[in-house]
Amino acid sequence: MHIHELNPWRTLIALSAFVLILIIGFLTRPKPLLTYEKTISESVKALEESDAYFYPWELENVIHEKPDNIVLFDIRDNFVFGQGHIPGAENLSASVLSREENIERMKKLRDMGVTVVLYGGDELQANGPWMLYRQVGFNNVKLLKGGYSYYKEHKDNLALTKNDDGYKTGFPRYDYAEMAAPKDGAAFHTEPESKPVPVRRREKTNVAAGGC
Repeated sequence: MHIHELNPWRTLIALSAFVLILIIGFLTRPKPLLTYEKTISESVKALEESDAYFYPWELENVIHEKPDNIVLFDIRDNFVFGQGHIPGAENLSASVLSREENIERMKKLRDMGVTVVLYGGDELQANGPWMLYRQVGFNNVKLLKGGYSYYKEHKDNLALTKNDDGYKTGFPRYDYAEMAAPKDGAAFHTEPESKPVPVRRREKTNVAAGGC
């Protein structure tokens, strides 16, 4: 006979305490900071929508008028940001995008109806952070077409970029031709073309007749 069969009340109390602990743990567990609302495939498909982007010529108004309903976030690191950035942009490095304080701020901006524009050195650099924010429900986040490199190239005539689609091709990060070129004016060393050496067969000599 099992010991609990002699004292069923003890078994009931133990089970009740166990269930109570599970309920308390479930109710008091911390909620996840981010909850995914879209799949990766849905986020990738969203890149085909024009509403996902903020275009270079639209920066003209943002820079000069400084509207309250648009915020620019530069996701490059602090050092690169300090070397040059779009006027009025804030530095929010990609490495800290998912910190609790930044997520809370993003929620406030979304609730206030503020459009958040992300940009990196080029458009590709900001794709990942943009997709993350879209996946967790921040539909107010847009991606700057062409990134900072395109802006820097056309910052003096942003309005004219409306008729230019150069941001679609972007700018190469490295000039491999320049990297491969000789330094300090040195020329490539080329070996003179070698000429084939004719091969002459040695003529067979006749053995002298006779002997000792």
